[in-house]
Amino acid sequence: MSGIISYGAYIPVYRLSRQEIARAWGGGAREGEKAVANWDEDSLTMGVEAAIDCLSGIERELVDGLYFASTTPPYREKQSASILAAGADLPKQLITADITDSLRAGASAVRAALDAVNAGSADRVLVVASDCRLPAPSSELEPLFGDGAAALLLGDSEVAVSVEGSYGLTSEFIDVWRREHDTYSRTWEDRFVLGRGYHETTMQAVQGLLGKYNLKPADFSKAVIYGPNTRSHTALMRALGFDLKTQVQDPLLNTVGDTGAASAMMMLVAALEEAKPGDRILWASYGDGADAFILKVEANIEQLSDRRGIKHHLTSKMMLPNYETYIRFRSLMEWEPEREPLAEGSLNVLWRESHAILRGRGQQCRKCGHVQFPMQRVCMWCQAKDDFDEVRLSNKKGILFTFSMDERAVVPVLPNVLCAADLDGGGRIYGQMTDRDPEKIEVGMPVELTFRKLNEAAGIHNYYWKVRPLR
Repeated sequence: MSGIISYGAYIPVYRLSRQEIARAWGGGAREGEKAVANWDEDSLTMGVEAAIDCLSGIERELVDGLYFASTTPPYREKQSASILAAGADLPKQLITADITDSLRAGASAVRAALDAVNAGSADRVLVVASDCRLPAPSSELEPLFGDGAAALLLGDSEVAVSVEGSYGLTSEFIDVWRREHDTYSRTWEDRFVLGRGYHETTMQAVQGLLGKYNLKPADFSKAVIYGPNTRSHTALMRALGFDLKTQVQDPLLNTVGDTGAASAMMMLVAALEEAKPGDRILWASYGDGADAFILKVEANIEQLSDRRGIKHHLTSKMMLPNYETYIRFRSLMEWEPEREPLAEGSLNVLWRESHAILRGRGQQCRKCGHVQFPMQRVCMWCQAKDDFDEVRLSNKKGILFTFSMDERAVVPVLPNVLCAADLDGGGRIYGQMTDRDPEKIEVGMPVELTFRKLNEAAGIHNYYWKVRPLR
């Protein structure tokens, strides 16, 4: 039976407290916090992180499909899944597709992946859901929206969670939307949107699933159902008949926020981290309709305990000091024009050096065994020429060799930290350090690589590998 082989997730290291949002706009105190992507992150970079987490210990060559689900892809006309495949260092012989424009995109991608596996057109399909939505400042949505990503590897062998059944329906109901040239997400009056939209539609899908397979709420160990806010989610779960204390999965709204197309999948990853063989899980996603699935946890779930997933990322965090820093992260103000020349992009260089730039590969000399990055024609140690094997460096950890701080650099958040790191197994990489606390950087600290936005130039999103403190 087909199902989930592996899972992974990603939550940005930064959090913004809702109390700080209330301070900025003069509102009443609110509980909780939301995850905020760094200024060099977007839905694509977060998707790469979740994909790498999901593929831990799995041969990349075994993956023959990748579906990327997001309402916030970096390009309107350019496939994001193909860039994500490069960042995750997946093989070229790969079916890729973007599934977008709906909060239900993640579940839709899972359904499409299962259909591909069951039809025999693919053996293993990686589904990545990621969103980085921008709510209007001082709006009702601003405290709710958070950033994050999740990934599921689906196939019909070595299954950790089998899919026993599904039920879906579509709806033309308009609740949250964003037009072609809208900067911010828009919504309508709460009682109408949440009552007639979310509550009724999701209930129909879940009750339809239960009726189709002659099941009842008590037959499930966990109910993992998307929720736009805590009150609406609690009301729905109570109306469906699930025990709020023992059966209902935390929707992550007070620790991460509503992560859009990634939300339901992130909740599922959190549930699977605690699941035991034999558990039955009801998983449902909402948006322009709803999808509901019956999942059965198998013995292979015990082989996936080394993922960072949701649990690890929740404990690895730094609080944004104030709302003004969030404004810089999201570029919510019109800034003074740059006094230095802006960076330029080159599609020629990107094409020629794509294995190093996107895939994070270096080279190992066949003569002396040394690893170097970036790739060159001549070995800097033994001077052998054109005699190398490509090696993946993106999954390597290392030690900080040296660093510098520039307080006058043209970057959104100062200081600009440049560093050199020595990687485990050989190789030294030089670049920008991100997700760092300047007060805690020191030579010899453990670091790792992360896929980030380098800059935007000539209308191109330029991605590259940066160094960050080990999470």
